[in-house]
Amino acid sequence: MDFSIFLIQLLNALQYGLLLYLVAMGLTLIFGIMGIINLAHGSFYMIGAYMAYALAPLAGGNFFITLVFGLVLAVILGYLLEWAFFSFLYEREHLQQVLMTYGLILVFEEIRSLLVGDDVHGVPIPALLSGSIPLGDVMTYPVYRLFVSGVCLLLALGLYFVFTRTRLGMMIRAGSVNREMVQSLGIDIQFLYRVVFAAGVALAVLAGMIAAPISSVYPGMGNQILIICFVVVVIGGIGSIRGAFFAALLIGLVDTFGKVWLPEASGVLVYVLMALILLWKPSGLFKAGG
Repeated sequence: MDFSIFLIQLLNALQYGLLLYLVAMGLTLIFGIMGIINLAHGSFYMIGAYMAYALAPLAGGNFFITLVFGLVLAVILGYLLEWAFFSFLYEREHLQQVLMTYGLILVFEEIRSLLVGDDVHGVPIPALLSGSIPLGDVMTYPVYRLFVSGVCLLLALGLYFVFTRTRLGMMIRAGSVNREMVQSLGIDIQFLYRVVFAAGVALAVLAGMIAAPISSVYPGMGNQILIICFVVVVIGGIGSIRGAFFAALLIGLVDTFGKVWLPEASGVLVYVLMALILLWKPSGLFKAGG
């Protein structure tokens, strides 16, 4: 393989892995820290992509203003969903969580169909980021993909700092271990969980919005990424922020180079990787909170 082609595939793998981390991080917060099996998390990714398409005319076609509008709406949506639905699930069995969140998938898909239809839509790449950088004599790489990787990397660093170096992160981690103890210390754990849930929704929505110009916008796109995000959470270790990051990058590399070198088996390589890691470390790469 030519070095420039290898470099392009490596950049694609890192971009896919970082974007996957952004979605999986929200699932880690909701599933690993709050204890909710949220099958509807992929729908938030889909909602973000459709927001990028539907809000663009309202923002005058400015992609960055669209991102801001979308994030504000995502935080409001997450807060209201936790208040209306998820706040009743903390003490329920996992089966009830699965049934309710699966019902939300159906609701979101039907609302999406009624509002924007079932056609495939495209979101244009912003003109500021529409160029390419040369890699070698012939090959180029899109600037927008580098932008996506940069945004995801900055958010990853920011999230790690918040959860490991701030009082808010300390309260969230403590609440995931002993909810009653945190309440007895005078902390409003209910409000804290709503903030965490809203942040998880916002991360998935943001991932969908910045991925829309690359992957297009189509029905059911959230279902495809949901399964791979659960794989990220399991490989990294349930509740581990650092684990989700390394697991997402590892999956990005295996999936991208698997399609290049072993295209016939590329569909199962990620799951073979998960099986091997769980045989080696049944609890995942890192412990919860790590």
